[in-house]
Amino acid sequence: MKQRKIQIAVIGGREAPPEVLEAAREAGRLIAQKGAVLICGGLGGVMAAACEGAKEEFGLTVGILPVGDGNMANPYVDIVIPTDLGVARNAVIVNAADGVLAVGGSYGTLSEIAFALQRAVPIVIMHSWNVDPAVIQAETPAEAVSSLFEEIDRRTLFA
Repeated sequence: MKQRKIQIAVIGGREAPPEVLEAAREAGRLIAQKGAVLICGGLGGVMAAACEGAKEEFGLTVGILPVGDGNMANPYVDIVIPTDLGVARNAVIVNAADGVLAVGGSYGTLSEIAFALQRAVPIVIMHSWNVDPAVIQAETPAEAVSSLFEEIDRRTLFA
């Protein structure tokens, strides 16, 4: 039986400064290099930057949109899932993820971090909300992606 691919949610704001967008883009590249599926909210900002990075490495991207119009997805999304759920789609993103990487972000990102903590989904942050000791902080995309995969592996080992 073939093992399924790891699914990593990259979360963050629709608007972000250039250094945060570059961090998201690099994280997307690294996630794709590891063969994981990148899941995001499918719109702009951090979501588009992460998807763009993943596509540079021929990765698979999934956008779980808050709107019902699939045409609103950023151009780097391979699989578009329009939900028409608004911010409730944040729970769907986290529920679909084996691990979460938060890059920057505002209150929507904070809600996704809270969902990840409630579900005990491994979460790493860069330039984002540090609200709980279970959240792993990283300074660089390489550190963030490496830490996230290590935590997923560790939890899988003891599951």
